[in-house]
Amino acid sequence: MDRQTYVEAYFALMEAGELLRYHVERQLRTDADLSYVQFRILALLSESPSRSATMTDLADTVVYSRSGTTYQARQLEQAGLITRQQSPQDERATIVTITDTGRERLSKALPGHLQLVERELFSPLSDTDVLAMQDVLTRIRNQLDVYKRQPKRAPGDGRSARCAPQR
Repeated sequence: MDRQTYVEAYFALMEAGELLRYHVERQLRTDADLSYVQFRILALLSESPSRSATMTDLADTVVYSRSGTTYQARQLEQAGLITRQQSPQDERATIVTITDTGRERLSKALPGHLQLVERELFSPLSDTDVLAMQDVLTRIRNQLDVYKRQPKRAPGDGRSARCAPQR
């Protein structure tokens, strides 16, 4: 495959993601006064059997900086949607728990969110397209996650950024 096709596919993916994120952010703000990251935090906590997680686990799962996750969690805590407390097992860890008010706010956001995602993302796709998209995006996410978890290296260490696979 030629490099131009890679470039076009890359920009199509990035633009589609940015447009979807714009629509999602607008819907979440309108329906529940939440940012996307706040929505993700509440959704992750509500899916946990204990309704809790550490700040580190949330930041890694939401794919957001630790400081940014801390800021978003502070906003959620001030709104009464979560609680934060020091872990009894590890004083360096902070445990975040969704409150009943947080679950109610998430429930308020979900119907419109699901409608928007179905309408804007999935309606132009066949079932076969959705399965293919899930497969491709899962492989891409897993590839990128490997890079995220590698130790940081100093600039000029020989690694180069990759926009398109070299074949």
